[in-house]
Amino acid sequence: MKSIVHASWPPCPAPFNLAAHVLAAGAATPDRLALAVVRPTGAERWSYARLIAAVRGCGTGLLAEGLQPGDRILLRLGNTPRFPVAYLGALAAGLVPVVTFAAATAAEVSGMVAAVAPRAVLAEAGLALPDPCPPVIDAARLAEWEGLAPCAYEMGAPDRPGYVVFTSGSSGRPTPVLHAHRAIWARGMMHRHWEGLTPADRMLHAGAFNWTYTLGTGLLDPWTLGASALVAGEGVTPEQLPLLARRFDATILAAVPGIYRRMLRAGLPPLPRLRHALSAGERLDPALRAAWQAATGTDLHEALGMSEVSTYLSGAPERPAPMGTAGYPQPGRRVAILDDDLAPVPRGTPGQLAVGAEDPGLALTYPGQQDRFAARLKAGWFLTGDLAQMAEDGAITTLGRGDDLMNAGGFRVAPAEVEGALAALPGLTECAVCAVPTPSGAEIIAALYAGEADPADLAAGAAQLLSPYKCPRHWQRIDHLPRSANGKIDRKALPGLVVL
Repeated sequence: MKSIVHASWPPCPAPFNLAAHVLAAGAATPDRLALAVVRPTGAERWSYARLIAAVRGCGTGLLAEGLQPGDRILLRLGNTPRFPVAYLGALAAGLVPVVTFAAATAAEVSGMVAAVAPRAVLAEAGLALPDPCPPVIDAARLAEWEGLAPCAYEMGAPDRPGYVVFTSGSSGRPTPVLHAHRAIWARGMMHRHWEGLTPADRMLHAGAFNWTYTLGTGLLDPWTLGASALVAGEGVTPEQLPLLARRFDATILAAVPGIYRRMLRAGLPPLPRLRHALSAGERLDPALRAAWQAATGTDLHEALGMSEVSTYLSGAPERPAPMGTAGYPQPGRRVAILDDDLAPVPRGTPGQLAVGAEDPGLALTYPGQQDRFAARLKAGWFLTGDLAQMAEDGAITTLGRGDDLMNAGGFRVAPAEVEGALAALPGLTECAVCAVPTPSGAEIIAALYAGEADPADLAAGAAQLLSPYKCPRHWQRIDHLPRSANGKIDRKALPGLVVL
């Protein structure tokens, strides 16, 4: 059997507006809780009536500034509800919000502005601005705009530009990714086939408002179904999250693997309302998932995605992923593992992971780098850059990015395969591997790890789990792994930390 899954998703209705789609269910239940910003001292609560008024009033306020549908507006906003209000308000009015990291420096933001050419910047005091800078609109005015007459939803083609996010990708530099309004329609595949989300749920997300994982999974998805979104307030620690989940009756918890590790180390109270938890952002260690299951009696469902598509592989309550895999293609996706000739390989054979070019969640382009985006579209596929293999039942195991492959004694080895095996060793809290040259010119695999394990014990354990050429030849304890702004392991920094 070939490594390909054929599926399709109903076409996005037209005319369409992303914000109108997200807020439609809430408009029918205006008094219901839309958002709670939760802290140990209490919560800031927003009803759907207030949220919709704020969003549509924001749209009116932005248009009154002279902006026109299709104009791009750079969002320089912190970790507060202002961010989703401004994001949806811009979309409601037909503007194209450009999402940036709040912690980005002036130099980084200047590079972003050069790439996307926004007409204006909506900015909070204290956040770095670009130089030169487009006209600045004070974000403090959002509170005033909440009382303005609601803007009309700017309806149009689902394929028209909707919003811009940035990804570091394999280049290490922020790359703009332009998505269409239809991207929110594609997220419908995740509601059942990853999140297990229903209108009755209360989703608690551990991330910041201005992170795209929080924006999509923690806010837009619950609001699309008319559910309630709970977001940890500024300063909440991972160790406090279980208590907040219990106090505010969370039924679903979403976070990155590192947050779950810290919660488990601190100990968990009973969570009687929790149905399951979600993980994304980086690879989920099977041992961590098993520990969560043992501690809570609920499962931890992982999703794999990318800025250009969002999540497309996942486990789900109705079909949990086999341990150690990234899950199954979400029903509605067309996914394959391809050889160098772009033909699907037999199941069980490694190859390059690809998503159908017709996927409704696929981005439109990289602004200013259209040729680079087009180069990833080949033979009806969008090439993700990841290596993977598909099991007979369709479950997919990722093997790392193609440009991350290590060469050990002439053999090509995927870091994810080695790290997945090492995760089962006792005494490790986190681990990453890389290839480094020796004085003789040969390359060996080095393992950098945090934890109290003895290197000799780790080497002995690895020898029981991996072929000799895949085993690390150098073990080095460090305080913590280097990570990028979005929490992923910074693989380019690993070799520089190795001391042979």
